[in-house]
Parts: sequence; structure tokens; C-alpha cells
Amino acid sequence: MPTYRYVFADVFTDTPLTGNQLAVFTDARGLDAETMQALALEIGFSETVFVLPPEQGGTARIRIFNPAYEMKFAGHPTLGAAFVLGGPLQRGVVELETGAGTVPVALERDESGRIVFGRMTQPVPRVEEVEPADAVLAAIGAQRSTLPIELYDNGARHIVVTLGDVGELGALARDGAAIAALEITGVNAIARTEGGWRNRMLWEHGEDPATGSAAGPIACHLARHGLIEWGEEIVIAQGVEMGRPSTLHARAEGGDGLIDAVEVGGAAVLVARGEFRL
Repeated sequence: MPTYRYVFADVFTDTPLTGNQLAVFTDARGLDAETMQALALEIGFSETVFVLPPEQGGTARIRIFNPAYEMKFAGHPTLGAAFVLGGPLQRGVVELETGAGTVPVALERDESGRIVFGRMTQPVPRVEEVEPADAVLAAIGAQRSTLPIELYDNGARHIVVTLGDVGELGALARDGAAIAALEITGVNAIARTEGGWRNRMLWEHGEDPATGSAAGPIACHLARHGLIEWGEEIVIAQGVEMGRPSTLHARAEGGDGLIDAVEVGGAAVLVARGEFRL
């Protein structure tokens, strides 16, 4: 009976039982896509990663599944997989081949050698106008956006809505069917806080406690519209309303409305190990 080992990690946090949950199957050779999808549904986390041998010169290839379908790219699975693989491989940089290209993750260690932080260079997103904007606002129960509502596609498709304050974030009401009709990964409603920014990522089936694939686009959006400087690192709090607080760091390089590079960072902690016998 084949055995497939997995690791559970909490990502974009340094505290167990907070952040965004992730399962990583460290050797997925022998698993077909149908079984990977079934395992992702069985576990029930927002995403599950399956590690495979590299095909394009990277450290490893990863396939990312949510409970319903495979994803080209997602942030917290990429960062979490780098933490899981970086320890035994003893690498400073882990290059992960995703459906949206190879994503390098630079790992920082403390004096004991434990990985404490990772920074991934994300795919540069394509920016699209969103029409009609009123449909997006209605889908999340918002009244207005202080910046244009735009979609950023980096392998995941994220809409960014900018609200006036954190109080407006707390009053949002998700309409799952309306969000599904937008054919996106999620709607990200952001607001400025005293220490940075707060995000709520709403999608058709619920809310996400930490969305690494959205953090980079959020930094791009704020820089493109002049609320932060290009190259400025922002700190995004997410998952607060869900009781799973997360902290994401994001930075966008560019100018004249063009995005040159995107970097997203955060911590992760490994919380469990186990195996499936299939």
C-alpha cells in the first residue's frame, strides 16, 4: 500500500494555529491529478501542495490544488512549500516551478539555522479594468471604493477594492454567487490602518485568512495610484475577522504606471506531520 507523507504548516505567521493552513505532500510521485484533487478535498484547507521533481531547472515543481480545482499559482502555498523544503535541503534560495512560472523564495535563518522568514519574487501581474464596478461592490456589500477597482492577474485573479477605513471592512457582507459570477480568485477589500494596511479576501465559498498572491497586487495597486512609493514595503494584516491573524509583507518596483517586480514575504511554522496510505 503506497504511503504519502505530508506536513501541515501555518503560513504568514510565526504563531501556531494562526495564519493560513497548508498541507504539503513532500513526495507526490505516483499520485495522479484526480487523486491529488481528492486529497485536497479530504484535507479541506484552502490549498494543498504536491511536490514533484523539477522539469525546468528549479529546486522542485509544485502543483497547487484547492478543494475544487488546480491553481496555476497561489502565494501562501508557494511560501509554505519553501519553508518545508528549505529546511532539509539547507538552501538559501528555493526555486519552485509553478503553473505561472518559476518562483524563487529567499529564506532567512536565525542563529540556530531555523528558517524564520521567506521572500518570494512573484510573477508580475497583468492589470485589467473591471466593468461594471458596481457589481463588485454589490458582491461584497461595499458602498464605494476610494481608488479605481481593478483586477490583477499573476496566475491568480484578484480584484482590489479600497475602502475608507477599517470600520467599512467590518461591515462587508459576502454574496458568494455574485463573486462566483465575476470569475476571479477573490475580491480583496483593503483599508489603511495605523500600522499599515488591512485586507479581507472574499471568495465564492468564504474568506481567506492570508492571501500571498493578492499581497503583491495590493502593493502594485497602491503604488500605481500614489498611496505609497514604488519600492516601499508595506505590512498587510489579514484574517483578523476570522480569528486567524496573519501578517504579509509586500513591495512593488516600477514607475510611470508600469510594474517591474513584485516581492512578498512572511513567516511560517510547521505544526503537524502525517501520512496517507492509499
